[in-house]
Amino acid sequence: MIHVENIRKSYGGLQVLRGISMDVAKGEIVSIVGPSGAGKTTLLQIMGTLERADEGTVVVDGVPVGGLNERRLSDFRNRRIGFVFQFHQLLPEFTALENVMIPALIAGRSRSEAQASAVDILQFMGLADRASHKPSELSGGEKQRVAVARALINRPAVVLADEPSGSLDSRNKEELHRLFFDLRDRFGQTFVIVTHDEGLAQITDRTIHLIDGAVSQ
Repeated sequence: MIHVENIRKSYGGLQVLRGISMDVAKGEIVSIVGPSGAGKTTLLQIMGTLERADEGTVVVDGVPVGGLNERRLSDFRNRRIGFVFQFHQLLPEFTALENVMIPALIAGRSRSEAQASAVDILQFMGLADRASHKPSELSGGEKQRVAVARALINRPAVVLADEPSGSLDSRNKEELHRLFFDLRDRFGQTFVIVTHDEGLAQITDRTIHLIDGAVSQ
């Protein structure tokens, strides 16, 4: 599903990634862990096409993304990659349902189709009764589940999550972690998760350790 080979990235004189190579299989849940400054988020952003590597190859769902121009890259990102961030990043002026619909509308799906898909996903998430609520009316756990629903609306090849449970209390963390595995079991969804949460890392299929911009063997 994801193939990363010899990825290098520097900002000015600071080398953040030093020849990272890794593979993620379809339906796999992989965690990336390491100390602050190890390059975890930079690697995730490169895999998600939000950043370009200085050197190396990134292939997502069979597509070498380095060869795509900005317009095609933006379209590929919208359709094939879902993102979940530590602070949900929901748009405050829209309801939960509208937030979930946005990526589908950007992808060119009709409003009726986008709404039907969003309703189905929110129902699966146990949030059907919260669809008309705005983010300010939702709990932290509900906001993050809405964010996961938004990431899934276009049926992406992979979901990339950056500290997805970092802002949640223990109960909501556990619920979110179970949700990832429920989604994998039901839909075969692939996840790559950057996390400091040892509990989450221990239950993922595989953990990749980064130290000083390199994979720790």
